[in-house]
Amino acid sequence: MAAMAKAILLALLKVLMIVIFAGWIALWILKPTTLWTRKWKGAEDSARHTVFDYYGLNFAVFTFPIIALTIIGVVYLNLVTKEPPRSRPARSAPVGFSNPVVVNSFVGILSSMEILAVFLFLLFLAWTYYARISNDFKKLMPIKSLKLDLWQIKYLRVATRFGLLAEACLALLLLPILRVLPIFQLIGVQFEASVRYHILLGTSMIFFATIHGASTLFIWGVSHHIQDEMWRWQKKGRIYLAGEIALVTGVVIWITSLPQIRRRRFEIFYYTHHLYIVFLIFFLFHAGDRHFYMVFSGIFLFGLDKLLRILQSRPQSCILSARIYLFPSKSIELTLPKDPRLKYTPTSVIYMKIPSISRFQWHPFSITSSSNSDNRTMSIVVKCNEGWTSSLYDVIQAELDSDTGAMNCIPVSIEGPYGPASLDFLRHDSLLLIAGGAGITPFLSIIKEIASLSSRRYRFATRVQLIYVVKKSQDICLLNSVSSQLLNQSSTQFSLNLKVYVTQEESSNATVIGLLNDFSLVRTVNFSTKCSNYAVHGLDSSVLMAAMVALSSIKFLVSLIFFNRIFVPTEMKSSASQKMVVPSENKASKEKTPSSVVDLLLLASFIIALACNTFVAIILRWKRLKKDVPAASPKQGNKAIELAGSVEASTVDEHEIHFGGRPNFQDILSKFSDETGGSDIGVLVCGPESMKESVASLCQLKSQGLNIGAKGKKPYFFFHSLNFTL
Repeated sequence: MAAMAKAILLALLKVLMIVIFAGWIALWILKPTTLWTRKWKGAEDSARHTVFDYYGLNFAVFTFPIIALTIIGVVYLNLVTKEPPRSRPARSAPVGFSNPVVVNSFVGILSSMEILAVFLFLLFLAWTYYARISNDFKKLMPIKSLKLDLWQIKYLRVATRFGLLAEACLALLLLPILRVLPIFQLIGVQFEASVRYHILLGTSMIFFATIHGASTLFIWGVSHHIQDEMWRWQKKGRIYLAGEIALVTGVVIWITSLPQIRRRRFEIFYYTHHLYIVFLIFFLFHAGDRHFYMVFSGIFLFGLDKLLRILQSRPQSCILSARIYLFPSKSIELTLPKDPRLKYTPTSVIYMKIPSISRFQWHPFSITSSSNSDNRTMSIVVKCNEGWTSSLYDVIQAELDSDTGAMNCIPVSIEGPYGPASLDFLRHDSLLLIAGGAGITPFLSIIKEIASLSSRRYRFATRVQLIYVVKKSQDICLLNSVSSQLLNQSSTQFSLNLKVYVTQEESSNATVIGLLNDFSLVRTVNFSTKCSNYAVHGLDSSVLMAAMVALSSIKFLVSLIFFNRIFVPTEMKSSASQKMVVPSENKASKEKTPSSVVDLLLLASFIIALACNTFVAIILRWKRLKKDVPAASPKQGNKAIELAGSVEASTVDEHEIHFGGRPNFQDILSKFSDETGGSDIGVLVCGPESMKESVASLCQLKSQGLNIGAKGKKPYFFFHSLNFTL
């Protein structure tokens, strides 16, 4: 009965979310029409005679639907079970929606659902632009302050409407990068994958905004008004100077986000990205509060998400131990303490900050452990190349080289873990895991998860094949943490087969077992926990987060109404005396309040809502930490340096190693489908984009019904692209 009630509740929540989202989309579609403009003006006039006024109506109609969708979505994701599957889905699952349809080096890997979403968004942009510009051209009116020719007036209207396209992109820009309030998880998109939508939306927004701003400056220039117009901070309407500052700030953010800068100069990218605060404030002054409500839902949720993440990373935890791989150099496995009640799914990610290295930089790392087998600890692998990671290696190496009797404590701040809401990607009969280089890290947690639950009545894949592509044979050391699953399979209920491809070394007589023994030597150092002994406790309950979002919305609206009633004269205040006032005088009284004051009141209300929420969250967190969160285990204590020995080989070595070439993925998929008897196969790929595209192309052919070598029963390949952080 409980399961049936839960299923009914989930279905109702899903229907409610679909209705809210469809209604919000309908508002955007209707907004450019003349019918909507006429009806909306009447609705605003009616709202002026209520306590909510026009700003309450704008907030309720344009902003609150996405906030309500997030509140319901957080509860929905909490109800969706994260338990491993006890049954497998039917083979007739909608392959086309998840499998790749377009594989291209320029656009990447796109499924049919992604293509449909992009097409509909582009169609919406085209519709919005056409509806606006056609109405403008029907009712062209000269601008009193500018003496423009007809073509100049038309071109200025064209430039203005490009600003609306940038506004539409900004409305969605911040939604993909929410972590604590993961609205994109509702459609099955994880945070690491949704970042690319943030990049695409940001690029589109800057493109449209640049056309908008550059074209406006061009018209001012040819009409000899550029000196008068570009420095104006007018009291009413669009504030041109604010728009120019917002555009310049946005372009700087976009340039420093390019891969050439982000990968080589991460610090520059990280710090300049925080200029988004400047960009949003001046966008508010430029567009005005009415337009700002169109994009405010994403800004509102991002501010709350940021607040909850900051509070969740308090208090600091610590590093329990570090394992330094001797081969290759500068690769470290860190062990962190965690609350035994904290459960996370495989492929989850944490964000870590080490104040002794940088007080502001956060870096993501894939968790390589399983919460089912490791109750009190979790581990990550850090490849220390340069910058922040190199500084981390130097800190740990300095501790190893020190002559003191005890190791120092290294405090860390942790956000997360963030991971998929369910384990659907592990429900297949068989799994083919394909990793390239450091892309092995998400698969370490998957292998440990399957091994820890294979003896129970959970329906995970019983046959797993791991394809690991590395440049040098020494890179195989990253498999050290799953060596027991690889080499002692007699104690497990699933079959795990490993094939290693070493691309930059010639033929050798080495075996997988021999390389694992050669490169399994590590130096383990245990740190003190005296400075900060709290275990990582994870996110707050979903119900609490949903309640905080709802409470913040109420606080914002109440503050906005309060401030407007004090600082902005309204029709409601003067309704009793309107008959005694000449209409022109009444209109003049409204003009006394600059539009920037109204914008500042909106900004102040937002800050007050966040501040009140911060106060409440701090009290709740303090009570929880004082009562529930356990301290880290002090078992490490003093300095200890040990050398790990070699691992024992299994009785039968089924693992393979190949030197001097790249794998032929078509042959691999064909042979694996033959060996599994044509069952449905989950293909999980993590590594360089070229590798993902190559495998995705083969899965695309299979989804189109082309046989690539399977005999007998037709195999079903389900492609899953994973992202790693290291």
